[in-house]
Amino acid sequence: MGFKRGSGILLHISSLHSHYGVGDLGPEAFGFIDFLAESGHAYWQVLPLNPTDASQGYSPYSCYSAFAGNPMLISTEELYRDGLLDEEDVAPFKKDNEGRADFSFVSKYKAFALEKAFRRFRHGVADKGEFELFCQANVLWLEDYALYVVLKSKYKTSWSSWPKDIRDRHLPTFRSLLKTYSVHLEKQKFIQYVFFRQFEKLHRYAASRQIQIIGDIPFYVNHDSADCWTSPGYFKLNSKKLPRKIAGVPPDYFSETGQLWGFPTYNWAALSRNNFDWWVRRIAHNLNMFDILRLDHFRAFSAFWEVDAAEETAVKGSWMPGPDMALFQELERKLGDLPLIAEDLGSLDEDVYALIAATGFPGMRVLQFAFDENVGINVHSPHLHVSHGVVYTGTHDNNTTIGWFNASGKEEKRRLSAYVGKKVNPKNVHQVMHRLALMSVADIAVIPMQDILGLGEGHLMNRPNSTGNYWRWRMTEEQFLSVFPPMLKKLNELYGRT
Repeated sequence: MGFKRGSGILLHISSLHSHYGVGDLGPEAFGFIDFLAESGHAYWQVLPLNPTDASQGYSPYSCYSAFAGNPMLISTEELYRDGLLDEEDVAPFKKDNEGRADFSFVSKYKAFALEKAFRRFRHGVADKGEFELFCQANVLWLEDYALYVVLKSKYKTSWSSWPKDIRDRHLPTFRSLLKTYSVHLEKQKFIQYVFFRQFEKLHRYAASRQIQIIGDIPFYVNHDSADCWTSPGYFKLNSKKLPRKIAGVPPDYFSETGQLWGFPTYNWAALSRNNFDWWVRRIAHNLNMFDILRLDHFRAFSAFWEVDAAEETAVKGSWMPGPDMALFQELERKLGDLPLIAEDLGSLDEDVYALIAATGFPGMRVLQFAFDENVGINVHSPHLHVSHGVVYTGTHDNNTTIGWFNASGKEEKRRLSAYVGKKVNPKNVHQVMHRLALMSVADIAVIPMQDILGLGEGHLMNRPNSTGNYWRWRMTEEQFLSVFPPMLKKLNELYGRT
C-alpha cells in the first residue's frame, strides 16, 4: 500500500505541553494538530498509547495491555467540558511544565479525577447508551482487562502469583469474581470508554485538518499483563505460568551485550492453530484507532532472538522462526489492505528482506545511521532511499540530531559536511538533516519534535538498554511558540511535501 508524499512530526502525546503534569488528549493535542496543518505537515506519529506504570519506568513499549488505553493520557479538561468534573476538581492540579512529565503526580491526580467522574457518570450525569455500545464493541478484551486491573490492585503482585484458581481462570471462580467486583469492573470499563471517546474525537479532528495519525505497535507484551493472563497458551510459559523463554536482541549498535527485554516469547505454533486470532484482533483494533501503523521490531516476524529466562544478558540466545508470511496473509484475508510500516532496523538477514519484499510494507531509513565509512553504499544515505519508504532524522531510540552530532567522531562529521557540500556544525546540523529528510524520495519524512526545535542530548526520549528517567521529555509552551509554522510550510512546499 502506498502513502501520499508528505512530512510528519514524531511527538508522543505525553510530550505535549499542558498544565497538568503530562501531555494528554486535551486542548494542546488539538492545538498541535492545528500547528501540523498550518506548517504543511500531513502526518503525526505517536508512540504506543497502551497503559504502563512505574514498575516499567512508564515505557510505552512495556504495557500491561495490548488493547487498553493509558488513563494518564485522559484529559481532565475534557471531562470538565463534558460535565463529569467541576472546575475545582481541575484547577488545583495545575502545575508548571519544566520539560518533564511527572507521571507519579499524574497517576495520583487522574485516579482521583476519574473516580469522581465515574461517580457522576453512575448517577446519571451522562447518557449510558454510548457506554454500553462501547462495552459491546470491545467485549473480546475489555472484561478481561478490567478484571485484571481490579485483581492487580487487590493482590499487588503479578498474576502468576495470584491464587491458583484465579491464576488459571477456573470458570466458577471467574464468574464469581465478575459478580463480586461488578462496580469496580464498571469503573475500569468507564475509564477505557473515556479514553477511546477522547481519542476518537481527536482523530476525527485530525482527519478534518487532513492530518493522518501514525500509531505504533510493540512486538511483545509484558508477562504481567491482561493479555498473558487471558491467553497463557500463546506464550512460552512453564507450569507455574512464569516465562520459560524471554525476548531480546543480540549485541548490536546500541549494546555490546545485546538487549534483554524480559518479555515472554510467543508460542507461534499455538497462535497459528487458531489462525493468529489474537494478532488479528490486535491489528484490527489499532487500525480502528490510527490511519497507519508502525510495526516495531519487524525482524521478529521473520525470526526472533530467544533467551532462557535464567540468563542475565542477551548474549546466549538463539534465532527462532517467527510466523513469516502466514500471519500477514491471514491479516490481509481478514482485514484487507494493510497500511503498515515495517521497522526494519537492527540486525537483519536475507530472510527479513525477503519478508519485507513479500509484504510490500515500506521500511525505515534513519539519517543518523547514514554517515559511516560506507556512506556511499549505506542504505540510510539519501541517494539510496526508495520512494516506498519512511525516512527519519532519528527515532525515539536515537539521540537528538544535535546530541548525535556532538557525540560523533571527526570523520563522521567530515563525511556529513562533504555529503551536503557545506560546513555542518552543532548550530545548523538539525536544519541540515531536516532538509535531507524532506528532499529524500521516500514518501514520508518524519522529524522528531526535538529536531524541529534544535534541542540537544538532554532532551532525548529514550536510551535503549539503559535505566533511568527516560520517556519523560516534554515540550514546553515557550518552545512550541518559538516555532514559526510558515517557515516549515515553505520547506515542505519546496520539497513537494504539501
